[in-house]
Amino acid sequence: MTERTVADHRRVLRDRVPLIDLRAPTEFAQGAFPGAVNLPLLTDAERAAVGTRYKACGQQAAIELGESLVAGATRAARIDAWRAFVAANPNAMLYCWRGGLRSQTAQGWLRDVGVDVPRIVGGYKALRRTCLAAIDEFCASARLLVLGGRTGSGKTDLLNEFVPSIDLERLANHRGSAFGAAFTPQPTPIAFENALAIAMLQAPSDGAILVEDESRTIGRLALPDVLHEAIQAAPVAVLDVARDERAARILRDYVTAPLSGGVTAAELHARFTSAADRIRRRLGGLRHAQIKRCIDDAFAPTAPTDAHLHWITALLEWYYDPMYEHQLTDKQSRVVVSGDVATVRSYLTEALSH
Repeated sequence: MTERTVADHRRVLRDRVPLIDLRAPTEFAQGAFPGAVNLPLLTDAERAAVGTRYKACGQQAAIELGESLVAGATRAARIDAWRAFVAANPNAMLYCWRGGLRSQTAQGWLRDVGVDVPRIVGGYKALRRTCLAAIDEFCASARLLVLGGRTGSGKTDLLNEFVPSIDLERLANHRGSAFGAAFTPQPTPIAFENALAIAMLQAPSDGAILVEDESRTIGRLALPDVLHEAIQAAPVAVLDVARDERAARILRDYVTAPLSGGVTAAELHARFTSAADRIRRRLGGLRHAQIKRCIDDAFAPTAPTDAHLHWITALLEWYYDPMYEHQLTDKQSRVVVSGDVATVRSYLTEALSH
């Protein structure tokens, strides 16, 4: 079989092609692409040994060591893992760091057992360069429309009603507030940027794209500077929802849903206490102490679920709403509509249809 290569990196990313990442686990852990699975040619220890041999004795000696380390049953097991992935994903492709020896070796071993898998020219580095270029190009040319509103307004729910949108919090795996960490880890900064770039590549090239109003950081992840600047310059649609309605939504999303999904009360209690501690300086000592007492009371074994509304409402009144009012003052000149969900939905439907 003739060796097959693919150089259309944008298509690979945009179409979310299933990818075999042949890099070592530590390389993969630093950041990969949505849909990629790490099935390394060399383990971390094997890669280190081969690298040491390469520096000391040159490429051929390094190749010979690699072949001796990955031989017999070890080689068969790795080939079997690649074959199983390809069987489940017939359009799969493979890559290594630069599209060189590791991916060529894996591609050759697969050909020897009758499996033809394309290799991505330039490997991970080429795909990563494509992601960074896509972010810059999108932010320079896209017509963004920003959805804002106070904490608990339901911005994310409304945003996801519209197809020409990018859910930054979903990509970052974080709701954005001090209390909004997910129960699974956030991606690495590189993985976040790669996922963001793919969302941008998938966005329509004409018409407006809806994004949620975000600060420079979402949890521990930072938005690319060019995206943050584009958001800060775009028109804003503001959801205006009453505080009691917002508190009820926060109760549902941050308390009821996690508890019904298997998170224990003790885990949630510890998380909220820690989150309150992180904003102590902004709350002030007395309000911080009161918030913590309300959290403790709400998690008492006999407390009703709506006891959480006490600390949620206090946080909105003392912390989140004043902070948002200050931020809204700075962007008031960019506000194109402000109103309840029906009003803003109607505006977005019209604005995003052109």
